Amino acid sequence: MIKILINKQKSKWLIGILLIFSLNALAQQYDTLNLDECLEMAKRNYPLIKQYALIEKTKEYSIANAQKGYLPQFNIAGQATYQSDVTKIPISLPGIDIPIISKDQYRIYGEVSQSITDLFTVKDQKEYINANSEIEIQKTEIELYKLRERINNLYFGILIINAQIQQTEILKKDIQNGIEQTNIAISNGVALKSAADNLKAELLKANQQTIELKSTRKSYADMLSLFIGKHIDENTVLEMPMKKILSTTINRPELKLFDLQKKSFDIQNKLINDKNLPRLSVFFQVGLGRPGLNMLNNDFKGYYIGGLRLNWNFTSLYTLKNEREILALNQSAIDVQRETLLFNTNLTLKQQYADITKMEELIETDKSIVELREKIKNTILNQLTNGTATTNDYIISVNAVEQAKLNLVLHEIQLLMTEYNIQTTTGNQ
Repeated sequence: MIKILINKQKSKWLIGILLIFSLNALAQQYDTLNLDECLEMAKRNYPLIKQYALIEKTKEYSIANAQKGYLPQFNIAGQATYQSDVTKIPISLPGIDIPIISKDQYRIYGEVSQSITDLFTVKDQKEYINANSEIEIQKTEIELYKLRERINNLYFGILIINAQIQQTEILKKDIQNGIEQTNIAISNGVALKSAADNLKAELLKANQQTIELKSTRKSYADMLSLFIGKHIDENTVLEMPMKKILSTTINRPELKLFDLQKKSFDIQNKLINDKNLPRLSVFFQVGLGRPGLNMLNNDFKGYYIGGLRLNWNFTSLYTLKNEREILALNQSAIDVQRETLLFNTNLTLKQQYADITKMEELIETDKSIVELREKIKNTILNQLTNGTATTNDYIISVNAVEQAKLNLVLHEIQLLMTEYNIQTTTGNQ
């Protein structure tokens, strides 16, 4: 008795393990994907994603260079000159030898200086570098955002083809049902064998249609696979996206780019002001020269000098007004680009919302058509069995039902696709 219980327990464990393996194998066999996953994978797999790292590295190096403005500057210089005349003392005193300065003179020196002005302007340079980095990142975001429309088209394209394949399979079942009913009529002597052959030919045409649709689906799946970096085959299940809650608020990534560009212009205006500031610095110079600081000593002498240095280049004021005018014009150009984007976006949205209204009305009509076509098909199917209807009548009714159902499915998917396109257009996806 105990052995029997133990064997039963082992059997339960074995069955459980086999069930788990079977479920895992089934899950691996039928991989599933949804639209959001495809969009994320496409973004990660797209080569342009590498641009983020390059922009970040460029910003780091540029900021590091700007911060060098806080460091003292070192300089080594020298000169050798020959001059036509030198300073002379125009007196002669007995017993006093007044030296004569050589006309060939030499000087070499090293200088360390620290700009005081740059201590206050470097922060503006760093702010400008950060602003430019954000602009480049946003430009990359815009290019990656364009992927959404391409992924949407491929994803929904596959869903539409899947619906067509499913509807073709239903068509083949209806034709097969008609063949069976025709065979009954033939056996009862109320139909000819050619009637069944006619239906078999239609079944072969439906098989050809399936082959063409599967080939088209494979092309779409191969393109989507390249975008997302994941293999998609006939066993991959693409989930039907959920209906979207539509928003009319426009949040296009281009709008953020325009804001960042205008912010950059404000910083550039600060840099123009910084460029026209007087340059104040402290310095310390050590050198060797003939003569040294004492002009009456004609020997090589070392020397040092320390102090403040002021330099103000007024020539930059010549272009100050024009530079500010150029910035103002660039800001106006950004406003025009923003206005153009909003105009075109609203124009597209108007058309897309009109498409939604049209699709909703078509779907309601499709449902009524399907219901009527089904009734007609069932009536003709009964007549086919009794020999009061021809196979051509049945084929026409079956094709009409298949077309009506296909129209309904296509319009439903197109409605969903239009909703997602609206979200992409507004930037709310």
